[in-house]
Amino acid sequence: MTAQADSTVDLFVIGGGINGCGIARDAVGRGLSVELAEMNDLAWATSSASTKLFHGGLRYLEYFEVRLVREALIERETLLRAMPHISWPMRFVLPMHKDMRFDNDTPTSRILSLAMPWMKGRRPSWLIRLGLFMYDNLGGRKILPGTRTVDLKSDEAGKPLKDKFAKAFEYSDCWVEDSRLVVLNARDAEARGATIHTRTKVLSATRTDGLWQIEMEDVETGARRTARAKALVNAGGPWVADVIQGVLKQNSSAGVRLVRGSHIVTKRLFDHDRCYFFQGEDGRIIFAIPYQEDFTLIGTTDQEHTNADEAPACTDEEAQYLCDFASNYFEKPVTMEDIVWRYSGVRPLYDDGASSATAATRDYVLKLDDNGAPVLNVFGGKITTYRKLAEAAMAKIVPFFPEAKAPWTAGVAMPGGDFQVHEVEGKIAALQSRYPFLTPAWAKRLIRAYGTEAEIMLGDAKEAADLGIDFGATLTEAEVRWLMEKEYARAAEDVVWRRTKLGLRLSEAQIEALNAHMQAARQKASA
Repeated sequence: MTAQADSTVDLFVIGGGINGCGIARDAVGRGLSVELAEMNDLAWATSSASTKLFHGGLRYLEYFEVRLVREALIERETLLRAMPHISWPMRFVLPMHKDMRFDNDTPTSRILSLAMPWMKGRRPSWLIRLGLFMYDNLGGRKILPGTRTVDLKSDEAGKPLKDKFAKAFEYSDCWVEDSRLVVLNARDAEARGATIHTRTKVLSATRTDGLWQIEMEDVETGARRTARAKALVNAGGPWVADVIQGVLKQNSSAGVRLVRGSHIVTKRLFDHDRCYFFQGEDGRIIFAIPYQEDFTLIGTTDQEHTNADEAPACTDEEAQYLCDFASNYFEKPVTMEDIVWRYSGVRPLYDDGASSATAATRDYVLKLDDNGAPVLNVFGGKITTYRKLAEAAMAKIVPFFPEAKAPWTAGVAMPGGDFQVHEVEGKIAALQSRYPFLTPAWAKRLIRAYGTEAEIMLGDAKEAADLGIDFGATLTEAEVRWLMEKEYARAAEDVVWRRTKLGLRLSEAQIEALNAHMQAARQKASA
């Protein structure tokens, strides 16, 4: 189709994951004009397939990545304050036993093997307690409680575990609804003036007359348009190297290491609301986390992934590995029959030459090419440090824009997050009071998804019927309309697996009916 007329912006961002949307939000808030293109749905790949944690990365201390851990620990509370609806504190129980092992690639393991060869790669409890002491104090905690010792013989957390576990350490980290975080960053960026394109693939980007000329294609209609930008950010995630070579047509020595992380979701395995941090005899760790009220999330694996265009999937071998790993701890074995859902994502780590996927750095690396109109290539990163990554990216970009304002995102609430961390229960009760037809679980789900915007979405409804079609599992026509008009959702998959996790509760027939409704609504709107 014929390309539409050109437009010119200060900054063009390729990629609608957490890094791309975080950079777009930061940049537009500094006064730059910003345009972003994502070839699929927002958070379509890595950013919706995480372990859903804002965490410091306790095990990264074994690799001496102290700066990364400290930055992440500080960010936990900064982010928690800005989004108390989609992020909340959680306590993690770390059982102790004599068979805990290091990954042999860690610097700490190598040092201890030399100094204490009789340990044979074991993680001694004093070392873990030292790590947790650092974890408690590196980031200057103000909200989250510190580490305590737990007697598993008397504490509720010990009941689901095997009898051999008598002692544990309990520490703090935070949950985050990862794909909602991406959408809220995009929404806030758009509210501040950015232009967000989803289902829009960047075909080429070339330097022309001191600007970037970017050709895009709507993947659904085939319509093409061209934009011009003074600077470009490549936040392509797993496709960052493909963008460099295929879109920008550049040679670069910087590489990306694709590491697949798979998770399983099972029927609820324990009754309390704390999480478990399990250490394996192979040196790896996994989490077992209460999930969506009625389920348990278990993950993650670390497997090499060779091709970004190959959709990641949790293999039977990975699923069995996670079941077996968890079964080493739980009294009742976790079986493949307990699994109700699996998901997998590809982490685009910077290729630092590490000998294994587990040992590869989780830190981010930013590569600036200013041989002409500047382009910044973004490698790696953790969801916890996305805001700091955006600030670091802007530190490299703002020299080209002297008029750009200072950093501003720390402590600024996300849409719907304009309340205090301790006020969540009050918000849930207030929503149910105003809308008596809401069940407690329904009210909690809405506050946890939309925060103070839940009332805007529900409007003047007096009864459930006022919200239109009931698609099942408390998903209504009013909510779907909100997601389509405000949150870029176009298909049922966007709604039930990214904007919400109601796919765990809806039948295939219900999801198909939802998709048909959404397609009809889109056709009506375009007409």
